[in-house]
Amino acid sequence: MTTEAERPIFTAEQQRFRIAVREFLANEVLPDYPDWVSEGKPSRRFWHGAAALGILGIGIPEEYGGLAGSDYRHSAVVTEEIQALGMAIGGLRVQTDICVPYLLHHGSAAQQQTWLPMLSAGRVVVALGLSEPGAGSDLKAMATRAERNGHHYVVNGAKTFISNGAAADLVILAVKTDPQAGRRGISLLLVDTSTPGFERGRKLDKLGLRAQDLAEMSFTDMAVPVANLLGRENEGFAYLTSNLAQERLSIAVNSQAAASAAVGWTAEMLRERRSRGELGQEAKFTLAQSAAEVAAGQALIDQSLGAHVADRLTSRDAAVAKLYCTEMQGRVVDRCLGLWDPGSVWDSDSPMGNAFLDGRVSRIYGGSSEIMKVIIGQDLGL
Repeated sequence: MTTEAERPIFTAEQQRFRIAVREFLANEVLPDYPDWVSEGKPSRRFWHGAAALGILGIGIPEEYGGLAGSDYRHSAVVTEEIQALGMAIGGLRVQTDICVPYLLHHGSAAQQQTWLPMLSAGRVVVALGLSEPGAGSDLKAMATRAERNGHHYVVNGAKTFISNGAAADLVILAVKTDPQAGRRGISLLLVDTSTPGFERGRKLDKLGLRAQDLAEMSFTDMAVPVANLLGRENEGFAYLTSNLAQERLSIAVNSQAAASAAVGWTAEMLRERRSRGELGQEAKFTLAQSAAEVAAGQALIDQSLGAHVADRLTSRDAAVAKLYCTEMQGRVVDRCLGLWDPGSVWDSDSPMGNAFLDGRVSRIYGGSSEIMKVIIGQDLGL
């Protein structure tokens, strides 16, 4: 298996950051994690602690309280360390990997000055309001409307399956500002969740990812200042697609790290079994095959990280990484689960059992495996 020292993609500073993150997770997060599972979301204490360590400032300029000299590799370090402990904190990646780039790349100076310091300090949790009850993530079918009325947009509609939805103080909300224009009529609005007309719906129960906040929200004659328009009107679809490569790489990194953790836990269990003289050849071969696939995934991830940091990661390359690593995660975790004593993995506190449940959605969100195949096929001229 590849060790941290054998991964030159990370700098010495990033490896020191890894150690600090590992200690923070072990000492400050892991003891509270069962409470997050019960509550269905991380505590506010977590967001403040992550901010103090610099995690919430990854990629944000120092002038706004960001982590000095940071890039996406710092986020990859955080993801890997979270998965090594068998935790699901996807809302953190939603904030740092998905939402913050919209403000960095498309926000006005005033919007950046208002929100980035609060995001990096952990005073604000942000969500992306995209999926809808009758449309999923099909942007053409989006029904949430924003009608211009003087200096405000009046918003009506609903969203569902929104990560960080129950805790969000800020929502980057996708709306139709020109309903007749399809994807070309979508805009993004920055919505303070204290705005009159904003309502949170039920917190959604789900299969796996039990500590991850997922909720519904609705908007009834909600007046949002035109100054809260992110970028230009009707350019929202271009903005949403511009960050897809990083979003898909983020999912791939998470899946790769989860598969690696599953192999590690299973290897430790099998070594104990071998010490009792109870290990058969078939179990060795099964784990060896899984370890080989994880090693291949690690090489692909590190190659993709290098390309992304150099601003060379294409949509096709991101699709390859997501397709391989998420499908590999499913295969590896399933194989590893089969090597454990059934009585030890079907308990709700079992990291191995939770890895099985948590991993299924990785092949769906951020673009399903079928969509990744379409992208790759198009690149092949098919």
